[in-house]
Amino acid sequence: MIEKNRTMIHKTAIIDEKVKLGKNVKIGPYSIINSNVTIGDNTDIKSHVVIDSNTKIGSNCNIFQYASVGAEPQDLKFKGEESFLEVGDNTTIREFATLNRGTENGGSLTKVGNNVLLMAYSHIAHDCILGNNVILANSANLAGHVTIEDNAIVGGLVGVHQFVKIGRFAFIGGKTAVMKDVPPFVIAAGVEQANVHGLNSVGLKRHGFSDDVIAEIKKVYRVFFRFGLPLSDAIKEAENLEQTPEVVSFIDFIKQSERGIVCQKRK
Repeated sequence: MIEKNRTMIHKTAIIDEKVKLGKNVKIGPYSIINSNVTIGDNTDIKSHVVIDSNTKIGSNCNIFQYASVGAEPQDLKFKGEESFLEVGDNTTIREFATLNRGTENGGSLTKVGNNVLLMAYSHIAHDCILGNNVILANSANLAGHVTIEDNAIVGGLVGVHQFVKIGRFAFIGGKTAVMKDVPPFVIAAGVEQANVHGLNSVGLKRHGFSDDVIAEIKKVYRVFFRFGLPLSDAIKEAENLEQTPEVVSFIDFIKQSERGIVCQKRK
């Protein structure tokens, strides 16, 4: 190991001279870090990791062996233009996970928030935006331009269609194909396509939501998924409810959806 300012770099690692390393960074055997990369304090990079150009890694991150971070996007429209990947603090990237840089058509940026867990073989395509405290389970795959809001959980073997948006505190069950937007606070699952299966009540309680707040979320949920109203009528009905922050965010998410909203599971 080569030690400099308490940063430990294995002698077999290849580090470009333009890489900026924080304090107490560890870089394991045979890892490769290319130019214009910044790595924050106390980040631990295991063996055989590749971090490509124009990538910024936050502090206190853990990147496990064979992860590919910041590679070119898998997009035929990409012509080598400058693009970027940003990963926030306290994020864990497990074995064989892949994170691609952005493209010009998507703002040139792929961004992962703080306190994110990306399990083994998960994939984040170009121009995806992930909020804080997001979890992608093993082999969860995001197509390009996907947005996932704070505290959402995506189960194993999930495939998310490009441009889909998943709301905060949503839970996506394993093996689900997500073709449309998933509102905040709900559970969605389904092999052929995602359907709504109710509120993520357990997750909300675990995150400190009170019974009163959950009750208000249930009211707006029922308007959209239980009453059978046309969308325009459901929005009007929902706007007559008490406009708590959670209710407002639920309504706004549906109003702003471009791909349409997942449906209630039919019995």
